Amino acid sequence: MKVYKVGLPFIGMLSLMLLMSPLANAAEMSHMDHGSMDMSGMDHSSMDMSGDMSDMDHSGMDMSGGMSDMDHSGMDMSGDMSDMDHSGMDMSGMDHSSMDMSGMDHGSMDMSGMQGGEPPADARSPDYSNGVPYGEHGKPLMMGTLPLWGVSVDDLGYQFDDDQINYEFEGWYGTDSNRVTLRSEGSIQTKDDKEIDSLTSLSYWKPLSIFWNGEAGVAYDTENDKPAVMTGIVGTAPYFIETDARAYLYTDGQVRLDLGAEYEWRLDQHWVVIPEVELTAFSKDDTDNNISKGFNELETEVRLTYETLSRQLAPYVGISYETALSNARDLRRQEDEAVDSSSVTAGVKFWF
Repeated sequence: MKVYKVGLPFIGMLSLMLLMSPLANAAEMSHMDHGSMDMSGMDHSSMDMSGDMSDMDHSGMDMSGGMSDMDHSGMDMSGDMSDMDHSGMDMSGMDHSSMDMSGMDHGSMDMSGMQGGEPPADARSPDYSNGVPYGEHGKPLMMGTLPLWGVSVDDLGYQFDDDQINYEFEGWYGTDSNRVTLRSEGSIQTKDDKEIDSLTSLSYWKPLSIFWNGEAGVAYDTENDKPAVMTGIVGTAPYFIETDARAYLYTDGQVRLDLGAEYEWRLDQHWVVIPEVELTAFSKDDTDNNISKGFNELETEVRLTYETLSRQLAPYVGISYETALSNARDLRRQEDEAVDSSSVTAGVKFWF
């Protein structure tokens, strides 16, 4: 039987390796990839995670359903986990009700991208100028705040059969919210005594809604030779029908109501057909002026216009028809006046 002798140097080296193996295993676990680890049945109740886990990569860990039974009640996560990568972790089934995160430091968290909160005091200036001066022209004004003016002549034409000139115009001054309006319509006889019949009003104009505007003011009627208080509503009805309704209260208590509607049937970019109808009613009889209670007169006209000069000028030709209604027909017959009349018309309409 042979006896082998081992030298002391070999024994010392073996002992040193046995002592270093736990330290090597601990160092190796700090750089472990947990991408394929299944932790479904693990008990974490006594795990101490207070150390440095900054280099751990959890990007591939699947915790979707396998960690629902995991017990995190005793987990201590007070250490430094700021550099941990949890980008791929699915923790939808985990129970975090008893996790102690009181030791985590949120002071350095960057939440600047989250919506909400007050903007900084110098984010922008109240007038959006950002400190840039307006220059020699001064601060600009919105178009809605500038007072403007306009003139619209809707009708200036001649009726051949009646030998008279009809006119209707409107001028205004103000803004989109408040205006002063001067309006007049009537006829001028070109034969005999050259009589002028007109109804002129000066009113205050204000929008009531998107499509309707209100008017209120005073008026004067040369046919009755009486002043009146006027109020009305004008605007666009459905199907783009221009509509107006005005009521006049005269000094003798008579009330006149004018109703009108007009539609523009555009054939192309220049040619337009415009049918128009007007209806007049009174509240009581006035035999001196051939007025009867109720509807008195109906006027219709169809015009073919050609718009030119950026649609600001439009000559036209047309046909007009006028008839008396109700008891007004008898009053006109007594005065030997025509009850019905029609005429070819020609004229121009423009605005600027």
